[in-house]
Amino acid sequence: MERPPMKLDAFFNPKSIAVIGASRDPTKVGHRVLRNLVEGGFGGALYPINPNADEILGLKCYKSVRDIPGEVDLAVIVVPARTVPSVLEDCGASGVKGVVVISAGFGETGREGAQLERELVNICRKYGMRMQGPNCLGIISVQRRVNASFAPAMPLPGNIAFVSQSGALGSAILNWAIRNEIGFTKFISLGNEADLNAADFIEALGEDEDTKVIGLYIEGVKEGGRFIEVAKKVSRKKPIVAIKAGTTSAGMRAVSSHTGSLAGSDVAFSAAFKKAGIIRVNTLEDLFNLVLGFGLQPPLKGRRILIVTNGGGPGILATDACEKSNLELPLLEHEIIEELRKNMPPQASLGNPIDILGDADEKRYRLAIEAGLKSNNIDGIIVILTPQAVTPSERIAETLAEIGRLSSKPILASFMGFDEGSTIIRMLKRNRIPNYAFPEQAAHVFRAMYEYTLILNSPIKEEVPKVEINAEKILEVIQRVRSEGRSVLTINEAMVIADAAGIPMPKAAVARSREEAGRLSDELGYPVAMKIISPDIIHKTDVGGVILGVKSRAEAEENYEYLLRRVRTVIPRAKVSGVLIQKMAPRGKEVIVGAVRDPQFGPLIMFGLGGIYVDFLRDVSYGLCPLTRAEAAEMIEETKAYALLKGVRGEPPSDIASIIDVMLKVSQIMMQFKDIMEMEINPLFVYESGEGCLGVDVRIIIRI
Repeated sequence: MERPPMKLDAFFNPKSIAVIGASRDPTKVGHRVLRNLVEGGFGGALYPINPNADEILGLKCYKSVRDIPGEVDLAVIVVPARTVPSVLEDCGASGVKGVVVISAGFGETGREGAQLERELVNICRKYGMRMQGPNCLGIISVQRRVNASFAPAMPLPGNIAFVSQSGALGSAILNWAIRNEIGFTKFISLGNEADLNAADFIEALGEDEDTKVIGLYIEGVKEGGRFIEVAKKVSRKKPIVAIKAGTTSAGMRAVSSHTGSLAGSDVAFSAAFKKAGIIRVNTLEDLFNLVLGFGLQPPLKGRRILIVTNGGGPGILATDACEKSNLELPLLEHEIIEELRKNMPPQASLGNPIDILGDADEKRYRLAIEAGLKSNNIDGIIVILTPQAVTPSERIAETLAEIGRLSSKPILASFMGFDEGSTIIRMLKRNRIPNYAFPEQAAHVFRAMYEYTLILNSPIKEEVPKVEINAEKILEVIQRVRSEGRSVLTINEAMVIADAAGIPMPKAAVARSREEAGRLSDELGYPVAMKIISPDIIHKTDVGGVILGVKSRAEAEENYEYLLRRVRTVIPRAKVSGVLIQKMAPRGKEVIVGAVRDPQFGPLIMFGLGGIYVDFLRDVSYGLCPLTRAEAAEMIEETKAYALLKGVRGEPPSDIASIIDVMLKVSQIMMQFKDIMEMEINPLFVYESGEGCLGVDVRIIIRI
């Protein structure tokens, strides 16, 4: 059944709300939700539903939502799980537009709960209602005075929206925001996401004029492709800052390729966030720091930062952090420096950082900050204050607040040693100047703001190259392997698929006897490589199933017999269908190109240093398919292998363009053939620029 059209006004701006399961008992969630709506100042019609009460909190009670005389935009449901379906039927029949199911006891509890949850979704589809939850904290729309949650209090109004897959964490974040006087627009607890999911709310927040930045706590996604598509559009309008929980690969399905063993849900999420333009952080502290910077300050248009400090040590720390964050610290223009010199003590350092000395007052701070704002060399300013005996901290904060109100450049403060609840820090926040306990944090925020600038300046849409492949030949191989009940392709089958996609491979043939091994080796020309062919052996070198540098017919015949004996000894039950005779490829730089199908986001491409050390060196990067040429190039540049490929110590550069071609072909294969679960070319020998590359070994695993 088709999804009903998106209608989230019922959640963000309802004109009437019913609380189904409202309670007179202050310890009950149903009472807390109703009280939050009343005390939050909701200005629309409010209907408590409780068949055993006449009134609650001075509001008339109704036995059922069907008894309400007017229309209901939003119903908040807080009743036992087993009764929720009948309540939803009542809501649907009464024309309710949206429901928030706070009740628990659904998909999170096991099979029966999951079945009950599916029943809720079917009822919502039947009536065209949208549902948030179940098993959630609720929703808050601050500017509309809607606190349809059992959170402890209503946050202040601001321009930050927060979407969380954890109600408990969301509650803690709300407490933090209230304690630190941080304003929100919306708070959304997703719960089980049976109907509305993260992508739905992100899409709606993208159109929300009140929201300037979106914070996201996420553990997993539903509809991974749509999540990326929606986030990519929204991130062009406003920054999305996300923290992903569950970053280890424990519990992931067993994988047998290098690509799969190096991947995991965390890698896939990083690739997905990058493709979608989402800024990823690793700690809640970083999340708070970034949403404050984005929410309170104007955009950072470049990476040129000025540091103003009254202490040398903190200035050095900020300098180191900026340089590590790929930010620049340019000098001001000569005329501006000379103007400063006339008004600063001779001991002041007028480079970058500008050190205005420990006895600096608000006048020196004003001169230095305004010089940075005037300079065409500066995009953003970090203002550091260490409270010393003669430091007029409050007057400096007032001056910074006054300047900041008129500034078109972002200014971040690091007033060190002050409590978050102090008068000075609260003054900065009220005037939209984010303060960070340490200057390194401010540098990290500017790095993220610059990353977002790059996202905004990147091409809106780059065409995915269409690669010509022989689809019939690939499909023929897959169907034959599946008909035999196998998931692992033999090397010769994998090479047929690679060849059908135009991936360059050395000439090869299959020998099924001693004599054939000798004859084929003669025909291919020496030296040759010999590799055992068996669907039961994925990593042939691990069992001694590969012999390189065979130089004569006699060696080829002898080694054919040796390989068969070796496999029978190591893996007696392995099915062997022959030996691949392959023309030895000239040595080149060894890289790996692989792909694995992620259950949430689809095919994931991997690039890195290749050969037998890939698992140990782990110099790899990942990207999501479909891959553009620019994305493939960026993946290569992210690795240490890139320095080798560019040429070091007088070596000529390697043919990076040919690697990109192979990556695009693997991407096309993975997108077109959904049954291919893993594919890996390792090693891929890369030669000098203009001379191409050769895939020496290929592994492919399919779904059966």
